[in-house]
Amino acid sequence: MIKPIILYGDDILRKTSVPFFIGENLDDIIKDLWCTLSSVPGVGLAGPQIGLNKQIFVINLWDNFFKKVFINPKISNSFGETVEMEEGCLSIPNRRGDVKRKENIFIEYYDENWNFHKKEFSGMISRVIQHEYDHLNGILWIDKINYF
Repeated sequence: MIKPIILYGDDILRKTSVPFFIGENLDDIIKDLWCTLSSVPGVGLAGPQIGLNKQIFVINLWDNFFKKVFINPKISNSFGETVEMEEGCLSIPNRRGDVKRKENIFIEYYDENWNFHKKEFSGMISRVIQHEYDHLNGILWIDKINYF
C-alpha cells in the first residue's frame, strides 16, 4: 500500500528507530516501502519516512540494478575520501544541498529473508545507504550542511 511521506517538522523524523526482532514477519512493511518508493521520484525510503519508527530502509538505484532491503543495519566504519555531492530528501521536498560523506562504508544488516550480511559499499550506493541510515538515527541531510 502506498503510504504518505512524512514531512520535515514531524517528530518521528528526529527519533532514533528501534530494531525489529529477528525473524519477525515484515512482508507487509516491505511491500508498503516498495509501493511507496515506486510512487515517488526517489531512490531510497526509510521506515520513519512512512511513520514507522523501526530500523528498516529500502534502496532502488538505477532501475533495479541495485535493489535491496536493509533491516536492523549498523554501519561499523566509514572511510576513504570525503566527497561532497548534492542531496535531496522525500521528506524535505523541493530542497537540495551539498552534503559531505565518506566514499566507503562497511555495514552489517539483514535482508528481507533474515539473512545476515556484512558488506562494503562505495560510491553512490554508499552515499544513499548513509542517507537512509541517517533517517534511522533521527538525522536529516540538512543537519550536515552549513546552510538551509
